[in-house]
Amino acid sequence: MSSPRSLQNYIGGEFVDARSETTSELVNPATGAVVATAPVSSAEDVDAAYTAASAAFAEWGQTTPSERQQALLKIADDIEARAEELIHLEAENTGKPYALTASEEIPPMVDQIRFFAGAARVLEGKSAGEYMSGHTSWIRREPIGVVGQVTPWNYPMMMAVWKFAPALAAGNTVVLKPSDTTPETTLLLAEIAGKHLPAGALNVITGDRETGRALVEHPRADLVAITGSVRAGMQVAESASRQLKRVHLELGGKAPVIVFDDADIEAAVEGIAVAGYFNAGQDCTAATRVLVADGIHDDFVAALAEYASTQAKVGLPDDEDALLGPVNNANQLERVTGFLERLPSHASVQAGGSRISELGDGFYLQPTVVSGLRQDDEVIQNEIFGPVITVQRFSDEAEALAYANGVQYGLASSVWTKDLARGLRMSKALDFGCVWINTHIPLVAEMPHGGFKHSGYGKDLSMYGLEDYTRIKHVMANIEG
Repeated sequence: MSSPRSLQNYIGGEFVDARSETTSELVNPATGAVVATAPVSSAEDVDAAYTAASAAFAEWGQTTPSERQQALLKIADDIEARAEELIHLEAENTGKPYALTASEEIPPMVDQIRFFAGAARVLEGKSAGEYMSGHTSWIRREPIGVVGQVTPWNYPMMMAVWKFAPALAAGNTVVLKPSDTTPETTLLLAEIAGKHLPAGALNVITGDRETGRALVEHPRADLVAITGSVRAGMQVAESASRQLKRVHLELGGKAPVIVFDDADIEAAVEGIAVAGYFNAGQDCTAATRVLVADGIHDDFVAALAEYASTQAKVGLPDDEDALLGPVNNANQLERVTGFLERLPSHASVQAGGSRISELGDGFYLQPTVVSGLRQDDEVIQNEIFGPVITVQRFSDEAEALAYANGVQYGLASSVWTKDLARGLRMSKALDFGCVWINTHIPLVAEMPHGGFKHSGYGKDLSMYGLEDYTRIKHVMANIEG
């Protein structure tokens, strides 16, 4: 077995040793083996990254949209060319199946960067005009400056792209901290991007919560963007408020999946199971909170349990038939199994519920279905973030809506029905940033991703996501004298 890799920070266009001598071990969730060590960066390391980003902003912030587009397009091309390297590093940090990472993550990442490359050239504002007699007004959209970003461990590569691509497209420079368990692909992305950017335009530092706190609180950050937990988001917002710093928060979710009695049960079961168990349920939009009409409840639960037991295959990264791999780390496995151990007596585990030992020392859990739940149960109100789908029953549209909206989150939701009018009514009434009808989880670069309530504010993807990384300036000229 090869010795663990030693990682470095990426600052000012090159890999550098951290000033801090403290490191953390990176464990492959599929095997339980240590594959690398990464610096636990100090406040001095964070400051060095912001110094590099500030220097780079003087150049990158003055580039034309066309120049930024060309750089992003080259970055996308290079990511495509080095896809295999990225896929295998991602699997070593996350345990994800190679085949699904290749088909479901690399193409969207590349497409998203190319979208923002084009979007950089079509920012919009009010047309110039004489809104006051004798004076012409127009709008400038400008980069905000230096942006601090924090990304999670569930989609390390893709979440890095969601953060740095719009920020760079708008002319900002970036200091990004990936999760302490999954930094490798983000560091490789920075190296790839660095070939086409001024030194310091994109910096990546590794570390723990204290590193993240230093990044958020640094006075040079003009905006802080985070994808993470509600707790982390609240801490970021509180910290940023002390300096009136702009904040972009994409936080947790607890997506309701409403299945009416006229839905195609077979299609709904398959669509929901795939959207619930994909990435081991570690997705803020995962279809893991299902509400089913009384008339089809029992049949639906039986079909879903059958799918979980026989078709939602758990496997090692090289298993081409695997739908899901392990959860990301030992702490997360303990968290998910803790929810199952604390289930109330009225709940019933219809499938799964146990750790998988046949695959070795990785953090594997059976795809699980739990029914008989009530609205105030812990597993209904709190985000599990694992391969666990809960099922509640409802009697009518009003009750379904009350249950769906009756959580602190507001990120994503779906409605399964053949009645278009009902689907449109529900899409209006659901208090979530995204509503899918007869599907769940597809994303496209042109449409925004972001939530309401405790799921945060700000949008990733789309022109709305790009605009979040700009500031608006009004210029008025006296044209009569």
